[in-house]
Amino acid sequence: MDFWKSAGLHLVKRNQYGWLTVTPDYLRAYYTRPEIHPVEESCAAEHALFEKLMDDPFAQIGADELSAIADGDAAENYRILLRFRDHLAAHGTLEQAYAALFTGDAIAIPPMFIDQMVHLILASILRDVTDPIQLRAAELFFREQAVTAGEDQLMLADKEILEMRAHEAHSPADTGILQQLLAGDDPASRDITLDVLTDENKTLYWDRSDQFDTAIDFRFTQPAPDALGRVIEAWIRHFLRIETRIEARQSIRDDRWSWHVGLDAEATRILNALYNGEDLPEEELFRVIALYRLEFLNPQDAMDTLAGKPVYLGLAMSKDKSLVLKPQNLLINLPLRRD
Repeated sequence: MDFWKSAGLHLVKRNQYGWLTVTPDYLRAYYTRPEIHPVEESCAAEHALFEKLMDDPFAQIGADELSAIADGDAAENYRILLRFRDHLAAHGTLEQAYAALFTGDAIAIPPMFIDQMVHLILASILRDVTDPIQLRAAELFFREQAVTAGEDQLMLADKEILEMRAHEAHSPADTGILQQLLAGDDPASRDITLDVLTDENKTLYWDRSDQFDTAIDFRFTQPAPDALGRVIEAWIRHFLRIETRIEARQSIRDDRWSWHVGLDAEATRILNALYNGEDLPEEELFRVIALYRLEFLNPQDAMDTLAGKPVYLGLAMSKDKSLVLKPQNLLINLPLRRD
């Protein structure tokens, strides 16, 4: 089934290792973005630069060509994009360019560009997946989520979409709107629908995957936490070439707890505190929305001191009930053997 056409998988090519090569068409898609594409009022220098890049997306651009652009904001947009272009070209594949962002080869690029890289890489990794709930869970890797948590309720929905719907309905643009939309008890939102994916209706995702307008029930008893575990396994396999088994857990009860990875900043802070034996207030523990136990199927993939021991993963919402998963943590914080 087709999904995430907006990721741009048709614009890149897969090399012999399954990684995505940076192609001229992929770069042209960035040059035609509204922030870059010249308008009628753009100066001749800007039009000339655009045409040069469309003809040869990898063309070298001199500082004089950028300074000749009359619109300072447009010139700065080109500088940012060309910095990103050069980083991609230097590494050859999207995966290498992405990983390099977190291993000392950092460059200043908009977070949106990083999310778009993750979106595209995941579109390739998950191209044969047939379970829409797994694909919806994968959206956590590159789309900020709003969380509605309460007694016997844990819903995740795309924060940008909720804010857009709230604005359209003249409702308060806060994360609590998800509960209003699902309950249908807010007069301003009676005409707004937000479908929650279930095993019964999940096929609706195929026609709406690029709209990011479905919610998922993330309670431990539901399919979504396990689906996210499968995505994490696939992400690790693709980048690190190692096999893992990841199981959702309700708690960590392990006297031999030796290593953990927070999948976001809040989870990292909470797990660090618990590991160090600190007592945390109940409201902070409540922010943890998922825990996982990671096992290396080949124990030799882990550092010697961790051989045979599990790694625990945590996912938590922030104080404002937002969730920003950081997939790079899975690449840089696992206790891998470094031979």
